Amino acid sequence: MESRRRARKSVLGLLSDLPSKNCWTIAEWAGDRTPDGMQHLLGRAKWDADQVRDDVRAYVVEHLHDDEAVLVVDETGDVKKGTDTVGAQRQYTGTAGRIENAQGAVYPVYAGRRGHAAVDRELYVPRSWTSDPDRCRAAGLGDKTEFATEPDLAARMVTRFLDAGRRAAWAAGDEVYGGNPRLRVALEERGTGYVLAVACSHEVTTGAGSSAPTCRPGRCPRGPGRSCPQGPEPRAAASTTGPSSTSPTPGPGAGSC
Repeated sequence: MESRRRARKSVLGLLSDLPSKNCWTIAEWAGDRTPDGMQHLLGRAKWDADQVRDDVRAYVVEHLHDDEAVLVVDETGDVKKGTDTVGAQRQYTGTAGRIENAQGAVYPVYAGRRGHAAVDRELYVPRSWTSDPDRCRAAGLGDKTEFATEPDLAARMVTRFLDAGRRAAWAAGDEVYGGNPRLRVALEERGTGYVLAVACSHEVTTGAGSSAPTCRPGRCPRGPGRSCPQGPEPRAAASTTGPSSTSPTPGPGAGSC
């Protein structure tokens, strides 16, 4: 019971308007004299994080239930100091808008008319970590922790969401996920529609063959009806859609800037 009360205080502290959030500041905000309780909760207390995830998922879907809900996948990063935080390395993070020493994670969000909330999480563990078993072991990761891309993690969580008997009308994501086939394959295997962004130079395969998406009239830098610029860093504004009775038009394989 004490751990449950402490967890509640910890979550409320994270949701508060504290300018800096750590065990010291959250403990002080919660009325504790020392951070010992918060540190015990995060470092030594025994609780099942995956069971908490399942409870949160069930709660969210029950209270925000929508037959036309969308499952949105995206990644975020938390800027960190030092090199001991699991998964931390110098990498781009949208949180800071630049390359920083940061920890990254991928989240699927259940979004409907009544609101939206995250229903899962997977930590992104870079190759700089997975290639060093001793480092993983010291940080509490398993010896056999394997590298997985962000789309791999998204596909894993979407599959887990559907395997739990939950439903979403379709799924959505940005170019990170649209440019990798793993998430599309996972969704297609489950008969779930999707709208995923891809680069304008991305080859889309349809019954008529393979081609790159074209721009909407008036929005292409080369003029109406022209293909998007090709290059090492193409503009990421196209989308690819998968089959679903409730997914938005255009149809499967179509895409436009």
